[in-house]
Amino acid sequence: MPTTPPKRLDSSALDATCPAHAADDHPRVPKQKIGVLLANLGTPDGTDYWSMRRYLSEFLSDKRVIDYPAWKWQPILQGIILSIRPQKSGKAYASIWNNEANESPLATITKDQTAALSTKLNAAYGGKVMVDYCMRYGNPSTKSKVRKMVEQGCTKILFFPLYPQYAGATIATANDAFFRALMDESWQPAARTVAPYFDDAQYIDALAQSVEQAYAKTADKPDILVCSYHGLPERYLLENGDPYHCQCHKTTRLLKERLGWDNSQIITTFQSKFGPEDWLQPYTVEEVARQAQAGNKKIAVIAPAFSADCIETLEEINEEIRESFEHAGGTQFTYVPCLNDTPAHIDALARIIDDNLRGWI
Repeated sequence: MPTTPPKRLDSSALDATCPAHAADDHPRVPKQKIGVLLANLGTPDGTDYWSMRRYLSEFLSDKRVIDYPAWKWQPILQGIILSIRPQKSGKAYASIWNNEANESPLATITKDQTAALSTKLNAAYGGKVMVDYCMRYGNPSTKSKVRKMVEQGCTKILFFPLYPQYAGATIATANDAFFRALMDESWQPAARTVAPYFDDAQYIDALAQSVEQAYAKTADKPDILVCSYHGLPERYLLENGDPYHCQCHKTTRLLKERLGWDNSQIITTFQSKFGPEDWLQPYTVEEVARQAQAGNKKIAVIAPAFSADCIETLEEINEEIRESFEHAGGTQFTYVPCLNDTPAHIDALARIIDDNLRGWI
């Protein structure tokens, strides 16, 4: 038998009322709402050693991310990697940190996306939808935001991992955290999750617009566009059947077709290799150098797998990968920012949300 009473809705909410036909002494409950919970990867709370260590420990202990047996992996992670990597990662984060808000750019941008979507959806649905965000790793946690939505009267929650392409290490682990949060609720809301949207026409159009706008600002038109996606171990594709690789290539193909280009103008690569085993190839950091050596001295790089600029784009692409290209003789490097909170992106996300709310509102 449970030893603690079930959690109650937050009756202090401004719109809390006594249910129709209920007894006069019935507790007041918030007006029913639908929650839309956006989810992104996560962010450390700071750039110091212990903040970075906590964040990296949570991230790299996820079996969806690193699937080695715990007895083998945890001594390496806790004893070696987390003794060294927090300093290096902290320095990288410090180079892009939003010092004014004291948070990572990913946190700032995700808040901006949430605010823009909240405004748009509230205008469409008259305040019946509550929009918030959470992080898979770090804060605010998925569990805390599910609890908040339930307390404020959300009897239905649409969970939206902001990853266009499906991977077990991204969408699946975000969904895992959402489902675990629901397990802690005495009165569970109805729940839906948003499917990957790697081939959504409006998302592809938003990507194309961002490329066209970036190209319009360059001194000379880039020779080639590099679509750099976050990498995964090849084993995840070959042994686990993860569809990520195919979905990335389809996104690139659809972007190429929308732009009206041929195959010589665009390529697909993968970044952020970690550990000794083979990851999806070609590796971005090597391929940009090869392009420069082959005569493509002017390139642009876009990261279609990221919905918001983060450490992998602002630091890895715009610093490390840029340096590799220029060291190999490249002369013009253009980074095409993530879609972030641009109107075209917000419109695309809002329409996807609207599609997934059908039958609920």
